[in-house]
Amino acid sequence: MTITAEERRAGILDVVRELGTVRVMDLAARIGAAPITVRRDVAALADQGLLLRSHGAVSLPHATTTGPAGQDRVIGMLVPTIGSYFDEVIDGARKAATAAGARLALGIASYESTDDRAQADQLLDSGVDGLLLTPNWPGATPGDTSWVRDLPVPALLVERLAPPDSAAAELDSVGSDHHHGALLALHHLVRLGHKSVLLAAREDTWTAHQVRAGYAEGVRLLGLEPQAVIDIHRPGLDSEALAAQVAEAVTNGVRAVLIHNDQEAIQLAPLLHARGLRMPEDVALISYDDVFAALATPSLTAVAPPKRAVGTEAVELMLRRIAGGSELPVHHVRLLPELKVRASCGGEPGR
Repeated sequence: MTITAEERRAGILDVVRELGTVRVMDLAARIGAAPITVRRDVAALADQGLLLRSHGAVSLPHATTTGPAGQDRVIGMLVPTIGSYFDEVIDGARKAATAAGARLALGIASYESTDDRAQADQLLDSGVDGLLLTPNWPGATPGDTSWVRDLPVPALLVERLAPPDSAAAELDSVGSDHHHGALLALHHLVRLGHKSVLLAAREDTWTAHQVRAGYAEGVRLLGLEPQAVIDIHRPGLDSEALAAQVAEAVTNGVRAVLIHNDQEAIQLAPLLHARGLRMPEDVALISYDDVFAALATPSLTAVAPPKRAVGTEAVELMLRRIAGGSELPVHHVRLLPELKVRASCGGEPGR
C-alpha cells in the first residue's frame, strides 16, 4: 500500500523519537523508503523545526539560542579538482563560511568523472544544509541535469551557468564572466596596435568553451582579422607542437596570442624563445586564469577571474537561500575578471 508523504514523515519522527539520533541511511532502511526521498522528508521536517540535521544524522531539536545566519550550517562544495584554479575558489568559500559560523565540506568529482550525482549524494549523506556544485560539463552544453530537481537541499552552481532549457537553469549560480575576460585581453592587444590575435585553448572544459565563445565574439566586435583557433588536445603534453603552430602564425604576421591556460602559457614561453621569438617584441602573449602567470619568466600578462570572490559570494548567497527559501528570487551572479598587465605583452606593467 502506498503511504502519503505525511504518513512517511510521521513515521520518520516516530523513529527519531525512539532512537534519539539516527543516520539518514539507517532511517531510510528502517522505514523502507529510498534515501533520496527520506532526505527530502528530513529537509522538510527540519525546515518546520521538527528535526535537527548534523553530519549525516538527524535528531530531535533542543532549545537553541539565536546566532548568526550561518551558525552551525554545513555547506557542501563539489569541485572538479584541487591544486590550481579551484584552490582560490575554495579558499574564498572557506573563509566566508567560517566568518558566518558555518562549515565547508569538500567533495571532488574530477574532470574525468561521469557521475557528479554520486559525489553529491556522498555530501548529502554527511548532513549538509546546501550544495555548491561545479558539475563536470565538458562542453558548451551540459548533459543530463534532471537529478538536481531531486536534491533535498538548496543547490547553487559555481563557475557554471546552465542554459535556459536545462533543469539546472532555475538554480542560483555564481561565476566569472569569461566572455568579458576574453574581451579584456583582446581590447588590450588592440590598444597596443595588434590587428589579429591567435587563440590557443583547451577543448575539454566548460571554461575553455566560454573563453572560446568570448574570443569569437570579441574578434567580431573589434573587427580583428579572424584566425583559426589552435586546439590543445593533450594539456601539458603538446607544448612543442603548440610552439611550432604559434611560430608559424608569427611568420604569417600574427603578433599576439591568448593562451588558455597558465600551464600551457608557461610551457610555451621558453619554447618560443628557443625559436628566436622574444616577448613582447616579436610576440605578445596573454595567459588566461592567472594562477601561476606572475611566476613565469618573463612574467605573463593574464586575465584573472575573481576566483576567491566567486567562492565568497557563493557561500554568502547559499546562506541567504537557506534562510530565505523560495521567497528569495533566483540569482545568476556574474563577476568580472581583471587584466593583470606584466612583461609578456607590452603596455603598463602593474595594472
